Amino acid sequence: MTFEELYAKAKSVLHPRKLSDYAEAGGVGAAILTESGNVYTGVCIDTACSMGFCAEHAAAAAMVTQGESRVLKMVAVGWDGSVMPPCGRCREFISQLHNDNLHTEVMVGEDVIVALKDLLPYDWRK
Repeated sequence: MTFEELYAKAKSVLHPRKLSDYAEAGGVGAAILTESGNVYTGVCIDTACSMGFCAEHAAAAAMVTQGESRVLKMVAVGWDGSVMPPCGRCREFISQLHNDNLHTEVMVGEDVIVALKDLLPYDWRK
């Protein structure tokens, strides 16, 4: 699967909406491609008390729920269609789900792909 196709899947789940007076969802969509060829998507949930989570976390949770943990490629897309690099928490989270996830290809900008390990240059595990 190409990053263009993965980007389209992440963009397809965007649906910014207010859930309540204290929570919003869908302003960022993410898609991850696994070693088995499956694609999992997720959206962010933002809450007033910071208990929400990122779209990458939602996609990864769906992946783990289905018994997978190895991510080959991932991308996140903002409400305006722009590619968004994963935050530090998402970088670390994905890296810990499978030993080989440090080699995950991450789209961090239009036509800019880097390995997850390059986004974690001072990895605490070394």
